[in-house]
Parts: sequence; structure tokens; C-alpha cells
Amino acid sequence: MSSEQSQSLPSTAPVADDIVLSGEVSAPPVKPDSLALGPRFRLDARRVHVMGILNVTPDSFSDGGKFVARDAALRHAEQLIAEGVDILDIGGESTRPGAEALPEDAELERVVPIVEALRDCGVPLSIDTYKPGVMRAVLAAGADMINDIWGFQQPGAVDAVRDSEAALCIMHMLHDPKTMQDAPIYTDVVTEVAAFLDGRVDAMLSAGVAPSRLYLDPGFGFGKNLAHNLALLKHLRVLSRDGLPLLVGMSRKRMLGEITGRESPLERRVASVAAAICAAQQGAAIVRVHDVAETVDALKVWQAVRDAE
Repeated sequence: MSSEQSQSLPSTAPVADDIVLSGEVSAPPVKPDSLALGPRFRLDARRVHVMGILNVTPDSFSDGGKFVARDAALRHAEQLIAEGVDILDIGGESTRPGAEALPEDAELERVVPIVEALRDCGVPLSIDTYKPGVMRAVLAAGADMINDIWGFQQPGAVDAVRDSEAALCIMHMLHDPKTMQDAPIYTDVVTEVAAFLDGRVDAMLSAGVAPSRLYLDPGFGFGKNLAHNLALLKHLRVLSRDGLPLLVGMSRKRMLGEITGRESPLERRVASVAAAICAAQQGAAIVRVHDVAETVDALKVWQAVRDAE
């Protein structure tokens, strides 16, 4: 999910500290003991897990398509595993702002061989796709999770995953990648994103999907400006319905550049690690990052302090 741009908040829109939630949470929901990622993997829910980004796209905003070639992508995957990654998230289509849709056959050609090669690498494989045909193909190839920026709203998407045992991440996005950063406006971003995620959870449950398979992602940078992103991060726990785990991706995004003044995504590594720690503090179960080693170390320190007596 490579989302690069973010625009200034219109003067009439609410800023983060002005947003009033429509309902207060009286007590935090009970968290499960483990997180299911398909039938093969159970992760300790007491720990925040690191999802490493493996883009096999020629126009990703952050890595510039460095890992398109199969061998290069596999070497990068090996590096992320050595650095302590918990989950690999493989993407064959750029979803940066303004990105054009990729034909399904091209996405299949990029992604399926990587899934087949990494199926037995020892960590769960998440596939970043919204196309039902790609979902079916990667599930058959051994994927453990489908990470859908459209929240399984595309025709046939729910049918493609319903009868599998794969984990499913529902993300919020305003409009589509080509137009999502064209002056996004909300009346109350936290309440509206929470309502969307609630509705998609209802749809998945109605289709017969077990709640233990579901993960929620507010979609930082996907149709949000800086104030929207900050409000969502500040009130992250509100978005977790019935204790469903939250997946958060802010790594190297424009929102961090706006805060720090760092223009290049590669200059946002430190800010990305800081954002991951903020997400963990606010209740994220999984953080999706480019800089795995640094994030793993930072989370070890944060978790040691959190668990100290």
C-alpha cells in the first residue's frame, strides 16, 4: 500500500484536536491470546508484530521499483526475515496517489512466482491486492493473508476469500488511488472511518467469514490529509471493533515528511520508526514498515518498558 501524498487541511474542516467522537468507549475490548494468519500461523497477541513491505512494482513511491526482479525480491525477503520480520506483505501494483490500475495478468505475473518461492520461508505471507482473480491465485499458491485497500468491496472479492482460511485485512480508502488525495474532506474522520470499517465487518460476517480472520486498517494517507491522519492515530483504539486487531501502515509516507520537513521517503526512516511506536502505544497489533530491523529493535525496547513491573 504505497500512499505518498497528503494535502493541507481546508480551513473549514475539523483538525485533529477538534474532532468529537460520536460515542465514547467505556472499556477496552478483550484482546485474543493469539492472532490467526491462515491455518499455518498463530502469532502471540501480547506482542506488536512487524509486517515487512516487499514491493514488486516498478513505481512504488518509496523504493522506486528496486525489487521488481524475482531474484532481487527474494533476496530482499531473505534480508527482511533475517532482520526479524513477522509477516511479509507482497504487493504487485502500486497504490500511491495518482497511480493507474494494473491489468490483472500483469499483477499475477509479478506476484504468484514470489508467493510460490516464499511459501515455506517460515513467516506468513500477506498479499496486497484488491482483484478477486489475484486473490484466488495467491491463495492457491500458499498466501496466508489478503490485504485489500478496497476493503473487499470489488465485485467478487468476498466470494474469492470467503471459503478460504486466510486472514483478511479490511482497509479504509476515500475514493480510489487516482483521486484519493484530491482535497479529502470529512465531517468527523474518526467516526466516519470507524463506521466504514464496522460496515465492512458486518458484510464479511454476513458472508460467513469468521471474525478471527479479520484485521482492520484505517488507511493512513489513503484519502486523508495530515490532520485526518493525526486524528486517526490519536484515536486509533476507537477503530477496533470488538477487539479486532488493527494493522497500521505509516512507513515513509508524506504525512511524516510534512511533520519533519523530510522531502525524500528515504529520509523518513527515523520518523517511520517513531510512528510505529506511536501506533503500538495506541493499540496497533501489526505495523507495516519498510525498515524492519530498526522497527524490531525499537519495539523490543518499547515492549520491555511496557511489561516492566
